[in-house]
Amino acid sequence: MSFDEEIPGSVPLRRLTDPLAMRALAHPIRASLLELLMREGSLTATRASELTGESPANCSFHLRQLAKYGFAEETGEGKGRERPWRPVSTSHEFDVDGSEAAATHLRSFFVRRNLERLWAWFETQGSHDPAWRDAALVSNWILYLTEDEFRSVGREITRLLSRYLDRTADPAKRPEGSRPVGALAYTFPLPPTPAGN
Repeated sequence: MSFDEEIPGSVPLRRLTDPLAMRALAHPIRASLLELLMREGSLTATRASELTGESPANCSFHLRQLAKYGFAEETGEGKGRERPWRPVSTSHEFDVDGSEAAATHLRSFFVRRNLERLWAWFETQGSHDPAWRDAALVSNWILYLTEDEFRSVGREITRLLSRYLDRTADPAKRPEGSRPVGALAYTFPLPPTPAGN
């Protein structure tokens, strides 16, 4: 793991190389708790229990697991289940060189989780404010790119969205009227046609 890179706004980017940390994060309760930590800024096990429907003891256990693998830390305030926890970083990359199986498992976990949430949006979008509904983007493209262009597209998307990540790290920076928005970006090579194009 390293925190040697930062994305705009001084938000630490964590590159995961430890297979055990990757496997620890690929857990529905831990993924939910980490997201809640990012959304709330800090969270006690009691508050996490209220938001997730899990018991305070279970939330406390999973918060400790997140801390064990460097995803969360105690703020140093409170006692017992009233101790607040906060996220350590708000952006993660998975290093396949460290453990391809663990990285693939973690990526698959998050892709499934995100696609389920996207599908839930499709099913409920009629109940959302029309202005927010109209602002949502769902598009797909087939592009013909060189390897360098392919890599550059990913960096440009990351750079664009990263301009707003400091608001995730620091709730005080969130403008009035802002709300959490899911942003999914996947680029991947398609198999060539039999003719090679």
